[in-house]
Amino acid sequence: MTSPLLPALAGAAGERTITVAGETMRWSELAEAAAATAAELPGAGVVAVEALPVLDTVIAVAAALVAGVPIVPIPPDAGPVEREHLRTDSGAALQIGRDVPVRRRGPAPAFPEPPTDAAALIVYTSGTTGLPKGAVVSRRALAAGLDALADAWAWTPADVLVHGLPLFHVHGLVLGVLGPLRVASGLVHTGRPTPEAYAAAAGSMYFGVPTVWHRICEQPAAAAALAPARLLVSGSAALPVPAFERIEALTGHRPIERYGMTETLITVSARHDGERRPGHVGFPVTGVTTRIVGDDGAVAPHDGAAIGELQVRGPMLFDGYLHRPEATAASWTADGWFRTGDAATIGADGFHRIVGRQSIDVIKTGGFKVGAGEVESVLLAHPGVAEAAVIGVPDDDLGQRIVAFVVGDGLAGVDLSGFVAERLSVHKRPRRVHVVDSLPRNAMGKVTKGQLREPD
Repeated sequence: MTSPLLPALAGAAGERTITVAGETMRWSELAEAAAATAAELPGAGVVAVEALPVLDTVIAVAAALVAGVPIVPIPPDAGPVEREHLRTDSGAALQIGRDVPVRRRGPAPAFPEPPTDAAALIVYTSGTTGLPKGAVVSRRALAAGLDALADAWAWTPADVLVHGLPLFHVHGLVLGVLGPLRVASGLVHTGRPTPEAYAAAAGSMYFGVPTVWHRICEQPAAAAALAPARLLVSGSAALPVPAFERIEALTGHRPIERYGMTETLITVSARHDGERRPGHVGFPVTGVTTRIVGDDGAVAPHDGAAIGELQVRGPMLFDGYLHRPEATAASWTADGWFRTGDAATIGADGFHRIVGRQSIDVIKTGGFKVGAGEVESVLLAHPGVAEAAVIGVPDDDLGQRIVAFVVGDGLAGVDLSGFVAERLSVHKRPRRVHVVDSLPRNAMGKVTKGQLREPD
């Protein structure tokens, strides 16, 4: 007999609650609502849901999982072209909440547990070119990924997870909603990830992205309210070292950092019972193996200095890109490793550090490889710099020159290039530094470096 993917909905994990944007349901009520909504889905091949931060979204996703129907989360801010692409590419003829009602009560038939290899989610992820690709994530991958995190973070039914992250990304939806339903822990989704909402939630675990943690640290009273928690977890983008240190100073917690992708879920993380090193994302979680591969195709040494593409293997990886056999094949090596496209280093002690995207964050200048993140961390150590982004720009002499964009106050006349050169190798200094009002970011708070342009 197949064990349930979401024990909290199977009636075998007691009775707790889930709260989304102030609306609360007991697990038994959520299970009834999911089954009643699932009763509308027989025969549907794929369904979609507009992933608003509301309880109906959770019911819709749970209903699709109960019925064994793959579900496509649609970002609420998606434009008409993107929405049409997600629906037509996935084959989602029905959208829960629009074509199929979300039912809170009603006939709730029993559904057999679907096979573990059945597709659970189709999550669309943007690449460097073309329209987003649909990553097919199986029920088996979800279970393996969430069980590995439960082990790494000692996540138990006694926990209450708090976050306010978007429900159309893996971070907010898989880790942040399906995680509590898998582990059978409590959940408070704050609707929006405001410092005030986090401070009032009284959880034992908190999820955030660097932008969220930065805003919390700007309100010391809100940060201090998180001190009784057990774990603070940061992900979806690199947490700057100064932010790590500020969180520790205000909350008493050294945050856990972790690494993953839509295609892989979480594969590397610091552990609840281990060292949490600023600027690093820890070790492979249970079942995962990693390696870094240099430009020459050879496996790079684990010396903390060699930069290579991070490649991973593990049970939580996706099944492939929907309708994209060539893209799927290109994402795997001949010997069976998934190519993340991210540059990383691995230390002799096994600690992983993510440098950034190979195509953007590894700058080849004057015969050297420079990680943009290393330069950004030093810039952020300057008291006048609030935000920093570093890119490589084509240069006839150097191949690429290092260019920095910074947000801050009192930076007129400040020699930030010299500040970097005093702390790192001279060749890692920015050749140009531009002070800007803001950096472009996506919905998860990641800087979209492709939008950065030097002034004429």
